[in-house]
Amino acid sequence: MDTTSAGARARPAPGAVRGRLPLLDVLRGAAILGTLATNIWVFTAPGAEMSLLSGSVQLVDVRGVLSDPSAGAAAEALMRFAANGKFLALLTLLFGAGLAVQFGSAARRGRRWPGRYTWRALFLFVEGTVHFILVFAWDVLMGYAVASLVAAWVLTRSARVRSAVMWGAGALHAAVMGLLTWALAAAPTAVAGSGPSPEVVRLYAEGAYTEQVAARLQNAAVLRIEPVLTFFLLLFLFLAGVRLLRAGAFDPGPAGAALRTRLLAWGLGAGVPLNAATTLAGDAFFLVDRYMAAPVVALGLVGLVGTLLDRSGGDGSGPLSRPLACLGRTALTGYVLQNVLATVLCYGFGLGLASRLAGSGPWWVIGLWAGICLFLLAGSVLWLRRFDQGPLEALQKAVLNRIPERERSAGARVSR
Repeated sequence: MDTTSAGARARPAPGAVRGRLPLLDVLRGAAILGTLATNIWVFTAPGAEMSLLSGSVQLVDVRGVLSDPSAGAAAEALMRFAANGKFLALLTLLFGAGLAVQFGSAARRGRRWPGRYTWRALFLFVEGTVHFILVFAWDVLMGYAVASLVAAWVLTRSARVRSAVMWGAGALHAAVMGLLTWALAAAPTAVAGSGPSPEVVRLYAEGAYTEQVAARLQNAAVLRIEPVLTFFLLLFLFLAGVRLLRAGAFDPGPAGAALRTRLLAWGLGAGVPLNAATTLAGDAFFLVDRYMAAPVVALGLVGLVGTLLDRSGGDGSGPLSRPLACLGRTALTGYVLQNVLATVLCYGFGLGLASRLAGSGPWWVIGLWAGICLFLLAGSVLWLRRFDQGPLEALQKAVLNRIPERERSAGARVSR
């Protein structure tokens, strides 16, 4: 019987890499900026974070261009469509690839697995909880922390078990999304919503920071519903990221380039038409659009960014790839900082741009997104000239280094 205990030693998998992969960093940087391209419309909407609960803010509404065919409306619809769900799925894939890198590192050092990674996941959960309470209601870190513990354990199982868990999680996710979509289609009035209440609009336009924190705590059960509904998707994408890393999808060289070309062709070739169809199908298909079609496009993005990087030399030192790689190396800090900046700039306790510029069109929102992106890119480059890690990454490392790590036992083994 091919099994191992949860505390068994890690064993390097075929295709495991030892050096840093530039493509992983570049993709992480792109994913951070892409998630902000979705969230910026939440920060700038009346009612902000709470507006999603009322159904008043649609993350994608390309049909609105038909009633307003202006350049601004078209740019907004295109940006929403291009970002919605795709970069979140990409970030999740990359988290899984990073998990595989940590597994390989533990194997080379003779460390037990999951071992200290359990503490890393716990620390990430605490970080996510603080981020949720103090900054942004739709935090992803808490969900990542929980799902990664399951994925970390699955890495100690055989290849057959890993494959079964990955595809089983994908099937369960598809079933959950299908049932919920059927329910939404059967009751379309539940999708439309009536818009945020005047109290909610006032909360983010004029309310004190402490009031907003209290509102997140009071509505925590509802605001934390996304990681619960997408748990199986997180697990599937984590393990898919592991598989991509071990297959060499992020490696330099001809073999990796060939795999990226296939990802580009299949991911965008199948994903974009599917994503367009689910977007045009209506609000009832929101879940399928964001959590099923978008992840297919995310695979294409791996191929697209990888192909572009290959053509520019592949080392991540280009004028665009280098800042993206620097942001990718400080991804945790960048993710939290972009949300901190958006809240200070948009909410009433800060500059209050969302209420001051309400009704003035989408260009200022797009400009705000671009400005924050430039700040993050430039800031990460400057920071890494002096330091090896981002502030939150360094804090995490400092805390985890205080936890003793056990060596593997002589008789421990993992399944092949």
